[in-house]
Amino acid sequence: MAKAANVKVRVSAQPVVVMESEVARKIRQHARTSMKAEVCGVLIGNTEHERMIVEACIPGVNAAQGGAHVTFTQDTWEHIYKIKDKEYPDAKIVGWYHSHPGFGVFLSEHDLFIQQNFFSNPQQVAWVYDPHTDEEGCFGWIGDKIEKLNAIRVGYTQNIEIAPTSANAYEEQDSEMMPDSLFPPQRANFDGDPVWMRWLTSAIGYVSAILLGFVLGFLFLNWRWAPALEKAHRYDDLVRQILEDQRRQQSLAPPPAADVAPQAQPTPALQNQPPSPQSQKTPAKDNSGKH
Repeated sequence: MAKAANVKVRVSAQPVVVMESEVARKIRQHARTSMKAEVCGVLIGNTEHERMIVEACIPGVNAAQGGAHVTFTQDTWEHIYKIKDKEYPDAKIVGWYHSHPGFGVFLSEHDLFIQQNFFSNPQQVAWVYDPHTDEEGCFGWIGDKIEKLNAIRVGYTQNIEIAPTSANAYEEQDSEMMPDSLFPPQRANFDGDPVWMRWLTSAIGYVSAILLGFVLGFLFLNWRWAPALEKAHRYDDLVRQILEDQRRQQSLAPPPAADVAPQAQPTPALQNQPPSPQSQKTPAKDNSGKH
């Protein structure tokens, strides 16, 4: 197993990368040939102090491709140096490029390993392109760290003002080339939000879409059944009004007469009735004192 040599890196300012528009077009075209697996290649150009000019690119033929990683094989390097010596003998390799189909623009742990061990020169960069979203970015050495570069120009090569930075650092590395199988396709967002934040954002987006679908469905059903519901409400109001009128009429009607039989009245004595025989008797004469 080959062992990478110790590398000392010193960068005093953020490098400025100027890429020809034709090179950017070829990188995008190469990335679109594989929308599921990563592709790679190298960047050819020259450097002037802290300014890099990318003039060409060489695709990494026979690279070990995977859905979430790519590796330069021995055949890949042989093809790259064959093309470089033939077509760009006076230029040098100023970095590499690879695609992230649907993953976004960042450097994974595997990408960092490649940058640190195969492109460890402080003036070598890593170009990342996502063919699903057309998002692209460039990463390079700033101090003792690999960070995303802001001074990127595509399409022209005129002078660009370089903003100095306070970064002055040395890095000494002693690492071994590890087999590709030791690096699982786990991706950490090197220059942006962490992976859990991206997953949380996606989950919130899905939940919001589902809730929006429920709301739209409810509004559609409400609009669809609004006439029938309005008619039913009118029918209920009419029935309620009829019942209310009936109750009001019953409350205003007089109570019914009591059904009671008249009591028997005593029959008065007839005035013209003849007296009874006992009442017509002559009272007895009193003969006690007189004759």
